[in-house]
Amino acid sequence: MKVRKAIIPAAGLGTRFLPATKAVPKEMIPLLDKPAIQYIVEEAVASGIEEILIITGRGKEAIENHFDISYELEDTLEKKEQKELLQIIQPLSHMANIYFVRQRMPKGLGHAVGCAKDFVGDEPFAVLLGDDLFHCSEKPCIKQLIEQYEKHEASVFALLNVAREHVDKYGVISGHKVDEGLYNIDDLVEKPSIAEAPSNLAVMGRYVFTPKIFEMIEMTPPEKGGEIQLTDAMKKLTAFEKMYGYIFNGKRYDTGYLLGYLEAVVDFALRREDIKDDFFALLKEKL
Repeated sequence: MKVRKAIIPAAGLGTRFLPATKAVPKEMIPLLDKPAIQYIVEEAVASGIEEILIITGRGKEAIENHFDISYELEDTLEKKEQKELLQIIQPLSHMANIYFVRQRMPKGLGHAVGCAKDFVGDEPFAVLLGDDLFHCSEKPCIKQLIEQYEKHEASVFALLNVAREHVDKYGVISGHKVDEGLYNIDDLVEKPSIAEAPSNLAVMGRYVFTPKIFEMIEMTPPEKGGEIQLTDAMKKLTAFEKMYGYIFNGKRYDTGYLLGYLEAVVDFALRREDIKDDFFALLKEKL
């Protein structure tokens, strides 16, 4: 079955970017001249996704407004004959069929994905986390995973080789290689110690799931903090279905941290034809 639907969890509080996120959703913090979540939506659309559900929370109305039609703004730009600006904002409300549902309580990523059960139905679906941005020159990261899903008809998620000293920051897999870049998953360990990590292959924020994952989420008890972890549900899924991890081709940016965000800003700016030369000269001057 074709992967037509995607979920973008966007209900987090964004505490690492306070005070900016006190009034502005972290997903709306701009990376150059686009909010971060727009890059995520564009990746999904470029990968053939037709319907997108964004999981929001209290105070996230700006995300809905961004992807809605802005009659007043468009009318003003039309009257002022600012056609270039009009061409930038008009496609935002027509990129895909975008829906919203609110996660009423901060119960973790697993619970957020579970909020999409009725939207997904019995179809396979993609999940794109907003803190992870990817630059893939040949094809988007989620498209690479969709192709692997179509080939093997099993859940698959993005993997990245990380330095051994950083494995305690990620979910880490135990598995065996079955094809170029593809691993059959035996187990997942969330944030293991360096000594206990089964590998240095870490889970990144792109997934394609079968709808069976919803049963696993419902079977997963919350941790002490009351959160249901998606990794725990994925671990349960391996007992019922095959699951794969795929080392994607491209670069991943962790924009949930300030330095990761700054790295993304620099790299994305240096790829922009309209500003890269001047920006490089500015960096050179500052350094």
